[in-house]
This record gives sequence, C-alpha cells and structure tokens, in this order.
Amino acid sequence: MKTIHITVSGRVQGVYFRAFTKKQAIKHGITGIVSNKDNGTVEIIAQAEQENLDRLVSWCHKGSLMAKVESVTITESSTPEKFSLFEIR
Repeated sequence: MKTIHITVSGRVQGVYFRAFTKKQAIKHGITGIVSNKDNGTVEIIAQAEQENLDRLVSWCHKGSLMAKVESVTITESSTPEKFSLFEIR
C-alpha cells in the first residue's frame, strides 16, 4: 500500500473534477480524499497499490469532460492516516 499526494491545476474547479475523481478512485479500489484548494487547484491524497495509483494519475492528466488540465504534480506522502473510503471534502 502506497500513499501519494496529487495536485492538479488548470480549469479543474466547477467542472465536476472531484466527483469524477471519486468515481475513478472507487473503480480502481483507491481510498483517500479529493478537495478544492483556494488557489484553484484540486488536491488528491490517494492510497492503493502502485498499479491502481498509476491508473488514477493517468486519468488526472485528462480529467473530467469539461476540465482543462494544465499540470499534474505527484509526490509520495508520508501521512500516517489510513483511509477506509474515498471522499470529497
């Protein structure tokens, strides 16, 4: 199990990015959270096996139908928190 922190920038707020991220996470057995940040980005903390995280990251580069993703930044997270589900905050 691995935890990563993903920051997605571009036109990613107000285009159902968080809702579609949750659908992708559930589809791939990923737990964690997704939230809008004050600076206009979307932040994702995701926990799963590497293969499933790779699928989510790949999706993040495209995003929801109305999104226009400009960049995706991924860092490994050392958060001690263990998530039992994926939620929108």
